[in-house]
Formats: sequence, structure tokens, C-alpha cells
Amino acid sequence: MRSSSSPTFITLLTGLLAVSCAGQPAAERSTSDTPAGTAVINLANMDTITLGAGCFWCVEAVFQELNGVVSVTSGYMGGHVKNPSYKEVCAGTTGHAEVAQVVFDPSVVSVDEILEVFWQTHDPTTLNRQGADVGTQYRSAVFHHNDLQRQRAEHYKAELDRSGAFRGPIVTEITPATTFYLAEDYHQNYYAENGEQGYCQMVIRPKLEKFRKVFADKLKPQER
Repeated sequence: MRSSSSPTFITLLTGLLAVSCAGQPAAERSTSDTPAGTAVINLANMDTITLGAGCFWCVEAVFQELNGVVSVTSGYMGGHVKNPSYKEVCAGTTGHAEVAQVVFDPSVVSVDEILEVFWQTHDPTTLNRQGADVGTQYRSAVFHHNDLQRQRAEHYKAELDRSGAFRGPIVTEITPATTFYLAEDYHQNYYAENGEQGYCQMVIRPKLEKFRKVFADKLKPQER
């Protein structure tokens, strides 16, 4: 994958996002009468999308800092076994992906922006793998909860493939959301509570620092 700080990659995604947002109703974008950098959370208008991008600790840490995101919950989706445990999912026999279920306010952050962050913060060209994490549980996946999410995900996947933004074809799975199984308590808010742990320092922290740099203008005010 090209670096997430690659001018070509950023320019491409920003351009695609600008074209898309230009046609959205005002209600789907940030309100114009809100001071810059202030997120106004509309609790009556939440949306949910479920994303797989490798270890859910990494995905959770990134999206927790995105402005407009209300909550991020680690769990499992896309498998055939009921109530799977972390040990079972890690064995790769249940068919589940490690996912982060992201609840967000679409009047603050759009589906397009969620997907922009998703595709820039992992490698969607490596089948069933992210770095040293190998297995179907680490597959790149968008589990959509409505038709808009499906359309936008399919659109961006096709456009990014055509653009050559990545060195190889995107293998991200785009499928309807199925049953979401909550991961064990110790997986929730993992980086925030275990930041000094080795994996957090060596894997999550560099990814998070890169995200903060590339998406500085999209961070929650307290994270800037």
C-alpha cells in the first residue's frame, strides 16, 4: 500500500469526497451555523456502520478520535457460529471478522468521510491479513447497515481500484451487516486503557499518530 501521507492518495480521496458531499442535502453535512471544530451530536439521528480492518484494537483507537463518532464497540461479525469467543475467532474456524461497530452522527461526519478514514488507515489489498496479523478474522470488510452505505462503499472501492491508489487490487469485502457479537470486556477501549502494552506501542500508536496527522481537521476538538 502507498503511504497514507502520499499526496496522490490524499488528493484522490479528497477529490472524490468533495464531489460526493457537494450533492448531499445540508442535513447530511455539518451545520453551517455551528462554530468550526464543534461537534453537535443529534441523538435522534444516529447511524451505524461496522468495519473490519485487522485487529479491532487498532480500528477502535482510530475511530474513537474522529469528530462526529459517538461510540466504537469491538466485536465479531460475518461468521457462522453463535456467541463466538475471542479464542474461537482467533482460531479462524468461526468465519467471523474482528470488527468495530461505529455509531456516528451523519450531520457531523458523513458516510463518505467514515469510508475515507477506513481506507486510509489499513491495507485493503492484503487478503485476510494486516501486517503480522494473519487469518480470515483480520480481513478487510465493510458490513453495511443501509443501502447508502453499500452504494458509497462500492463506489469508492471501484474508484480507488481504477485510480491505482494502491499497488494491488482492493479485496475489501462489502456485505450486509449480520449479527454483531460483542467482544469480551477487556477488548473494549483497549488502547486507552493499555497504551503502554507492547502491541499498543509498536502497532497501534504509529497508526494512530499517522491518522492524527493526515486527518488533523477531522479529529474531535479535545484530540487536536
